[in-house]
Amino acid sequence: MTTSQIIDVLYQAMWTAALVGGPIIIASLIVGLLISILQAATQINEATLTFVPKIVVSALILVIGGQWMLGTLLTFTRTIFALAESVTR
Repeated sequence: MTTSQIIDVLYQAMWTAALVGGPIIIASLIVGLLISILQAATQINEATLTFVPKIVVSALILVIGGQWMLGTLLTFTRTIFALAESVTR
């Protein structure tokens, strides 16, 4: 396995991680920001108020995009196994 192949695999791993984790992180960030603005406007300083909406939004994103996320991870895993098989031959 050459250095360029290793770099390519690492690049694919980082890209796959960003694709799979990105929607959940971005949605949680947006919800957290909106709740923080609401808390600042109403002066409600309840620490647990931000967690429940973030968990609900994360669960919704997993339900809506879970099949696509799993497909993306399976494609990456198959690629890695095929590459490992070609290296051992």
